[in-house]
Amino acid sequence: MPSYKADIAGGALKVYESRIVASLLLNNASAAEWRNAIEVENVLQKKSPGTAKRQASLIRARLVTLTPDLLGLVRDGSKPAATQAVFAAALVHSPLLLDFLKLEVRDHFRSGNLSLTRSHWRAYLDGCRERDPMMPVWSTSTAEKLGDSTFQILLEIGMLSDADRPMLQPVYYQPEVIAELNKGGFSEILRAMQAFI
Repeated sequence: MPSYKADIAGGALKVYESRIVASLLLNNASAAEWRNAIEVENVLQKKSPGTAKRQASLIRARLVTLTPDLLGLVRDGSKPAATQAVFAAALVHSPLLLDFLKLEVRDHFRSGNLSLTRSHWRAYLDGCRERDPMMPVWSTSTAEKLGDSTFQILLEIGMLSDADRPMLQPVYYQPEVIAELNKGGFSEILRAMQAFI
């Protein structure tokens, strides 16, 4: 049974920051080195140490789900490859986001109704409560922020068009990203990423 949490609020993909965090992870930074980089050196270039810590914590929680080879794509890959690897990490980390693609987005592609609106997000959240009765009760503003993050992520990955009336569209994934996801055993994640197939 899925366990839905508000683990994407305020968290678009943040590819620039993810490259930095991936580097710290690949270099096996100690707790002291991590704290120094994030809070003292402010490598993420945030306005306050609190913001830097929060963002670093979210990004780290996402990226630790990846294999070293996928982390390497986040750190060193082209912008499309890094973005797609971070997207995969976000899906592994967040059942809320993963199921939105598997259930809602895939259904839209299959039916040919490519318009995706906030009413679809709200209906999806209602369905989440049926699947996970232990899901926290979120305020309207939290539910909307989660929707903001989700739609922003779909926009960043190219699955949602940047228009007044956003429409779903297929995404071209970099071959190296698909290869590493297959090699790393992320078949369920890859199927969700390819909800348009």
